[in-house]
Amino acid sequence: MDILDRDIQYLKGVGPKKAYLLNKLNIKTFKDMIWHFPRDYEDRGNIRKIAQLIPGEKTTFYGYIYGEAEISKPKKNMSLIKFIVKDETGQVEIVFFNKVYLKKAITSGQRVMINGEVKKTFKGMQIVNPVLEKINQEEEEGRHGIVPIYPSTEGLSQNEILKIQRDMIRVVKESIVEYLPDELIKKHKLCHIQFALENIHFPNSVKSLKIAKYRLVFEEFLFLQLGLLKIKKDHTKEKEGIVLKKKEGIEEFIESLPFTLTAAQDKVVKEICQDLERDIPMNRLVQGDVGSGKTIVAIIALFKAVINGYQGAMMAPTEILAEQHYLSLTDLLSPFGIHVGLLVGSLSKSEKNKILNGIETGEINIVVGTHALIQEGVNFANLSLVITDEQHRFGVRQRSTLTSKGNNPHVLVMTATPIPRTLALILYGDLDISIIDHLPPGRKCIKTYSRTSNKRKEIYNFLGKQLDEGRQAYVVCPLVEESEAIDAQSATEIAEELSCDLLKGYKVGLLHGKMPPKDKEEIMKAFKEGNIQVLVSTTVIEVGVNVPNATMMVVENAERFGLAQLHQLRGRVGRGSHQSYCILINNSKSEISKARMAIMEKTTDGFVISEKDLELRGPGEFFGTRQHGLPELKIANLFKHLSVLKTVQAEVESIAEEDFSLTLDKYPILKRKIELEL
Repeated sequence: MDILDRDIQYLKGVGPKKAYLLNKLNIKTFKDMIWHFPRDYEDRGNIRKIAQLIPGEKTTFYGYIYGEAEISKPKKNMSLIKFIVKDETGQVEIVFFNKVYLKKAITSGQRVMINGEVKKTFKGMQIVNPVLEKINQEEEEGRHGIVPIYPSTEGLSQNEILKIQRDMIRVVKESIVEYLPDELIKKHKLCHIQFALENIHFPNSVKSLKIAKYRLVFEEFLFLQLGLLKIKKDHTKEKEGIVLKKKEGIEEFIESLPFTLTAAQDKVVKEICQDLERDIPMNRLVQGDVGSGKTIVAIIALFKAVINGYQGAMMAPTEILAEQHYLSLTDLLSPFGIHVGLLVGSLSKSEKNKILNGIETGEINIVVGTHALIQEGVNFANLSLVITDEQHRFGVRQRSTLTSKGNNPHVLVMTATPIPRTLALILYGDLDISIIDHLPPGRKCIKTYSRTSNKRKEIYNFLGKQLDEGRQAYVVCPLVEESEAIDAQSATEIAEELSCDLLKGYKVGLLHGKMPPKDKEEIMKAFKEGNIQVLVSTTVIEVGVNVPNATMMVVENAERFGLAQLHQLRGRVGRGSHQSYCILINNSKSEISKARMAIMEKTTDGFVISEKDLELRGPGEFFGTRQHGLPELKIANLFKHLSVLKTVQAEVESIAEEDFSLTLDKYPILKRKIELEL
């Protein structure tokens, strides 16, 4: 076995308990650990004694906790924990907001490293919300200079990750083989992979960090583009598609709709119909902003498949969304004699068997479902069209498993996650792209406001007035249960607070991903039918949920969400004729957070928001690559590193021209690496 494939628990000093915590970070092997990159770095070269601290300066010092920590609650929803750290030259007060759980970790006499901005108060020096690490004397060595800060989880300290990462590099460094061809390395002035991995974790200088980062960003984009090339090549192998020529009845169906298609929808329908009538399988992406009407375009495509004597399948990421699509399709298609089935995990055995039998015999013309569609035992009579909704929730393997249930069926993928067109062409290199860029007429603009938590009472008073007028509302929270690791209010905590205090007397329901499917359905049904006035939820309602009477959304801890996600959430309101509102409660004082909220206030254009989201977010995945089953972007950022992406794209084009299948002598290790990554 390759050393990089070893289970992480077998690294000396890890063991089953730490391995369990690392698994929560998707670190299961030695390779996962070494490719677990820092999210940030701190320059701790400026080490001072307490007597040397300068107000306004961010600095690092070492000392001992002196005495016990004091806890106070100056106002509701705010707690303070204060304690003293001393060294031989003086003392400084340390203050943390809303982190009472730290009291357990604060022990008098414990040696600590503190990194933060120094403030001068009438009592003396103070540091608020610093980085605090428990250490021993031996650990101080190697902690100066540029120190990595890693994504972590509750129970796993930065100290522990640093130690594991240092040990890991020592163990695997010599086993990491260079997989990029020498010619490519020289041409683009890239460092060796060993240097890159060592200096991305423990850089010996700012320059070394920059060189390492460039190499790793370059290779991530290279794998992304070569992976797309492979997918495109696999898809463009000579395949005979199912020709769906018959058109009779489509115009009649479109005229029967309770609304008129927009010009954008009409254009996309024509593009899809042209694809379906060709003898090459369609492979098309439909991109449309929240509420732009992608679903009806998909329904028309499914209608065309059925009138040509074939079956269609539509896969959605959640049962709630699958059931919603099922109801919409049944309502619109049953008058035309089209039988729609629903296949989801929560069906009873007898119900499931009945649906499976209907799919196999062809009695069911269209089946809507979740991942249940791709399980063994789902056999179609004559599948000709596969549609995946919210494509970024599915990997390429799931998509290909569904398409394998037919004989080269046409594929339509849909996403409400807008991506700037230039990036879409790069990311979805294997797909033709259609864009629905206009909302249906009559949609009122959702009024969006960002407010701080001290306005919560006024916000919920306003929400109460909406309820008194007969409307409904969503309250979205980032967590299900209270956590010490993240300072964010939980869904269960908020639901309880609203029921007992701020919205006492109103019907409040709770919905989250940890609930059994049946319970979720019952809550959602009660909300749709108006028996629940306020639905407190996690992001399980992010996509597809359609309740026209819901006119208000409050997002608690809005700073915890990406802009694109906030935009998706906001799209759950504004679906009826009444004015809708979205209020973002932002608890962060950072300028970036304020800028993000300002963008949400200024625009409801998903494409503008996606560009800004790219611009403001740090390294990491941007809707990004999981929709293809490609490696996620761990360090590259599609906005910040766009010039590198374009360089790589040009390089991949020249590689494709020279050796499309990577069969030349210089490519075997690279080819093997890409196959492993996929």
